[in-house]
Amino acid sequence: MPDLRLSDDERQDALDVLSEHVRTGRLDIDEYGSRSAKVTSAKLVSELVPLFDDLPSPRPSALLATARPQPAVPSAAGNGKVGSFVMRYSVPLSIALAVIVLIVTRGRLLIVFALPLLLILLSGWRRR
Repeated sequence: MPDLRLSDDERQDALDVLSEHVRTGRLDIDEYGSRSAKVTSAKLVSELVPLFDDLPSPRPSALLATARPQPAVPSAAGNGKVGSFVMRYSVPLSIALAVIVLIVTRGRLLIVFALPLLLILLSGWRRR
């Protein structure tokens, strides 16, 4: 991503955010003076980054506009509680079900083990 030049409004926004951090007690007046001088002389967005790295929100709009979005973690079963439960316990439940079916059918349905085994092998192969 290119390093963009700062506008006067973006510098003023950064100064306002620093003021907010002074009001909340995260910065003392000396730190504010040092950082605000650097904000005032900053020409590029990258010059603001070290001034706000150790501070939580709020952040200057110039930094938010150039922030890289965090990659989404794909979920095969969705993001809800049910999806999490299925992803966590699908293999153990499949094996337990296969054992129960084997016991009930007295080994006649040995093929029941093939499906969970196939799923385990495929899921392990896909992760590599």
